[in-house]
Amino acid sequence: MLNRRDFLKSAGAVAAGSSLVGLSGCAGMGKGSGGHVVVVGGGYGGATVAKYLRMWSNGSVNVTLIERNTTFISCPMSNLVIGGVKQMQDITVSYDNLKSKWGVRVITDEVLSVDAAKRTVTTAANGTIAYDRVVLSPGVDFMTDSIAGLSGNEELIPHAWKAGPQTILLRKQLEDMKDGGVFAIQIPKAPYRCPPGPYERACVIANYLRQTKPKSKVLVLDANPEITSKKGLFTKAFDSYKGMIEYRPNSELRAVDAKTRTAELEFDKIKTDVLNVIPPMRAGDIATTSGLPLINNRWVDIDWITYEAKGVPGVHVIGDALFPAPTMPKSGHMANQHGKVVAAAILNLLAGEAPYAAPVVMNTCYSFVDDKNVIHVASVHQYDAEKKQPMPVAGAGGVSAAANEIEGKFALAWAQNIWADMLS
Repeated sequence: MLNRRDFLKSAGAVAAGSSLVGLSGCAGMGKGSGGHVVVVGGGYGGATVAKYLRMWSNGSVNVTLIERNTTFISCPMSNLVIGGVKQMQDITVSYDNLKSKWGVRVITDEVLSVDAAKRTVTTAANGTIAYDRVVLSPGVDFMTDSIAGLSGNEELIPHAWKAGPQTILLRKQLEDMKDGGVFAIQIPKAPYRCPPGPYERACVIANYLRQTKPKSKVLVLDANPEITSKKGLFTKAFDSYKGMIEYRPNSELRAVDAKTRTAELEFDKIKTDVLNVIPPMRAGDIATTSGLPLINNRWVDIDWITYEAKGVPGVHVIGDALFPAPTMPKSGHMANQHGKVVAAAILNLLAGEAPYAAPVVMNTCYSFVDDKNVIHVASVHQYDAEKKQPMPVAGAGGVSAAANEIEGKFALAWAQNIWADMLS
C-alpha cells in the first residue's frame, strides 16, 4: 500500500502515463492529526490534495473544497474536443466520489479573499470559513488588457485555455469556417500553462481541416523565438501538414480587431476567419489579491518543502499559480504531484512533525499531432537543498523518438487514470 512517506520517496508514480493505476483507492496510512484544511480550486492540484488529505489521514482531517464549477472539466484532452475527436462529456468528471467516498465537503462557490492572520477565507455565498491551513490551487487568469482590443471580446476571439464554454465556442467557430479560411492561433511568451498545448492544438485543428476543409490554412503566431516544448517533434508534425500549417516565431501580438478578427503584430496585420488568442497569464486572481509574494507580479513565490507562500505561514499554493522551478512545466500532471507533496507536508505539520525534506515530483505531457498519433515529454525533479528548489534530474525523463499510435493509447489511458487518481 502506498503511504505518504513512500510517495515522497518515490514521487508516487513513474513518468509513464499508465503509472497512475496503482494510486487510486490505496488505503490511508497517515496519522490521525486532526484539523481543518480548506482547498480553493478543484482542478488537478486541488482535487488531488483534498482526496489525499482524507485518505492519508484515515479521515481524521476535515477537508472543505471550494470550487466555482459544479463538475471537473479537464484542460488536458480538451484540444481533442476542439479538433472534433472527443465530446465535452468525455473530459468531464463529477465531484461526487470526493464527497461520498472520501468525505470531502465540496462547496460550489467562489472565494473572495483569504485572511492569513485570522486563518479564514471569505466566500461569495457561504460567508467566512475558518481553517487551520489553506491550499490555493487557482490555476491561471489571463492578462487580456495587455493586448489592445481583446478584453471583453472573448466571445468573438476565444482563448479556450480553460476548458468549458469557450471550448465549445471555438469548436463551433471552426465548424462554421469556410473551406479556404484562415485559422490563427497566437501563443504568449513563456511561462504559460501547458507549454506543448498550443502546438498540439494547431496540429489537431489542422487534422480536422485537412479532412473536412482542405483548402484552409493554420497560422501559428508564436511570441517566443522558437517552439518551447518538443521542438523537434512538433517541427516534424508541422511539416506533415505542409502547405496547411505555417509557423511564425517572434510574432508577439500587439492588438486585435474583434469584429474583423484581425491580428496586429509589430510589422504586420493579419486578417483571419477564426482567431484564437491565448493571452499572457498570471496566477489565478485569489493568489494575486491575497497579499502573497509574487515574482514578476505574476507568479507566487513559495517554499518548495511545504509549498507555503514565502512569509505567509499556513497558506500553501500549488499548480500553475507557482513561479516554476527550472524546466518544471505548468501541467495537470505536475499539479497532481504538487497536491500529493502538499498533502503529506500538511499532515506532518498538523501532527507537529517536520515535512519530508527531499520530495521528488515527476511529469509527463502527451500531445496529439493528429487524431491517433501522439508524442510525449517526461521529466523528474528532485529537491536540491543548496538551491532550495526542485531541479531536473540529469538523464531522467526524455521525449518520444517519433509520433506513434501506441502513445495515443497511453495518452488516453493517462487521462482516465489521473482522473481516477484525483476523483474516484
